[in-house]
Amino acid sequence: MNTQRAKEIVDAASMINVTYDGTPIYIQHVNESENTARVFPVDQPENERDVPLDQLREER
Repeated sequence: MNTQRAKEIVDAASMINVTYDGTPIYIQHVNESENTARVFPVDQPENERDVPLDQLREER
């Protein structure tokens, strides 16, 4: 996923389905300089971590 699309998803009013390694996740923040995003699994908000943007997949 590119940086601009990840930022659009963070700012979206509705939930957009995104996965990381096959797991549905919520994007909290995008770090443009590192090309990473702070995410957590939808069902495990306590499991935050930084992941590479290129490993996020938007499910349509």
